[in-house]
Amino acid sequence: MSAPAPPPPTPPAIVDAEPVPRQEEVLTDAALAFVAELHRRFTPRRDELLALRAERRAEIARTATLDFLPETAAIREDDSWRVAPAPPALEDRRVEITGPTDRRMTVNALNSGARIWLADFEDASAPTWENVVLGQLNLTDAHRRGIDFTDERTGKSYALRPDEELATVVVRPRGWHLDERHLRVGDTPVPGALVDFGLYFFHNARHLIERGKGPYFYLPKTESHLEARLWNDVFVFAQDHLGIPRGTIRATVLIETITAAFEMEEILWELREHASGLNAGRWDYLFSIVKNFRDAGGKFVLPDRNAVTMTAPFMRAYTELLVRTCHKRGAHAIGGMAAFIPSRRDAEVNRVAFEKVRADKDREAGDGFDGSWVAHPDLVPIAGECFDKVLGDRPHQKDRLREDVDVTAADLLAVDSLDARPTHAGLVNAVQVGIRYIEAWLRGVGAVAIFGLMEDAATAEISRSQIWQWINAGVVLDTGERVTADLVRRIAAGELAAIRAEAGEEAFAAGDWQQAHDLLLTVSLDEDYADFLTVPAYERLRG
Repeated sequence: MSAPAPPPPTPPAIVDAEPVPRQEEVLTDAALAFVAELHRRFTPRRDELLALRAERRAEIARTATLDFLPETAAIREDDSWRVAPAPPALEDRRVEITGPTDRRMTVNALNSGARIWLADFEDASAPTWENVVLGQLNLTDAHRRGIDFTDERTGKSYALRPDEELATVVVRPRGWHLDERHLRVGDTPVPGALVDFGLYFFHNARHLIERGKGPYFYLPKTESHLEARLWNDVFVFAQDHLGIPRGTIRATVLIETITAAFEMEEILWELREHASGLNAGRWDYLFSIVKNFRDAGGKFVLPDRNAVTMTAPFMRAYTELLVRTCHKRGAHAIGGMAAFIPSRRDAEVNRVAFEKVRADKDREAGDGFDGSWVAHPDLVPIAGECFDKVLGDRPHQKDRLREDVDVTAADLLAVDSLDARPTHAGLVNAVQVGIRYIEAWLRGVGAVAIFGLMEDAATAEISRSQIWQWINAGVVLDTGERVTADLVRRIAAGELAAIRAEAGEEAFAAGDWQQAHDLLLTVSLDEDYADFLTVPAYERLRG
């Protein structure tokens, strides 16, 4: 019998974009061939899993409920398995700073004093081709100590501190849902997740290993353990392909969807050779609740986004289950974001905000989390103090198994346990923040200070989702007004006029304000709910 014919060679990855400076250092033939092979092997399964998301959403719409999976009960009930031990660079994660991979943020985040920098190609980065390519270049330069930054406005220069003082880099690639329109194989765009992962891994894995670290990742927008299995298979192939030992890659999964909250143990199981922890988010988690239960009526209607704190019963159930799950399986539990941006002019604003940040981080450390996120370097010492009080010289508190925690499916879904209700001020805030963030995103800026908070794409998602939900649920606000499309249009028109008056005609015309206004209304008012705002926004993105 003749041997089977070898598979046809993988077509090359084709770049379809205006060149950016030094892109030849990132988009080498070998790197593009690696990304093309990732695409050939794994994009078909990605597509199947996206279809499964839609099927599951339809089932939730039919039943208005979720539960732990009966078919994976054996994994949850087996107390013997653990994830792989954390490598030294990820052993102590008490403070993590997040931000995009532009040159200034790269230097400042690495110098921030945080143990970890979440280098973000996802929610904090608008995926212009320049941001995608130069973000990779900045990380490669930083790992080889070839990066510095000079502020053109002040003339102040920034350079990296000694290696031992730098944060460890953990890269967050884009979620599975977003393609990279500038890179395709044949006629098919490559998923942004594979582009971000593939380029970073290809260029940096061996160098990081030589420095005693490794290629570490945060995995966003995961909705099921099957999606975690896909990532694990990507990791196995990538390591084998480059001749790197399996288990070198480590991944922390963001449990930022309601469906993933019911599969935490299964997600760790699928990634157990590569898993290093789970993270408890906030805005994307609330966005996911609205998205999945948008047909379920009043039971799942959320109040103003800022009224839903991590102490809300259903949020507390989610975070405590995450800590228990992680520590049961030997993984790190990482807490949520402190998004406050300190004021350089108002000490009283800072005092009040710092007290809130301190209370939030004290709660997380007291609940058993091993670390937490901040958005600004000034918050690193505050979060550090909170965890230092609990951890002392220990790198983590995985020995706190939280066996007192017993969370049911009903606890995770008890959205109607909140006392707060939607308000007119909350609706106005959703419109204001939505327009301002989308405008910045369309210009290629993914992390934006708005009203004293660092906002990212998750902000816009929860803003437009709440508007959509309140309209479709016929919510009556504290003012007695019913939320309607006409009311939202009036508020949006007033906000656009206020922005025009504040900015002036020239600056207003130079921005993307009208487009941002129109897009927010489209995704907030359309009868068909768009799964992700960033998908239609990507079609309008500059670059």
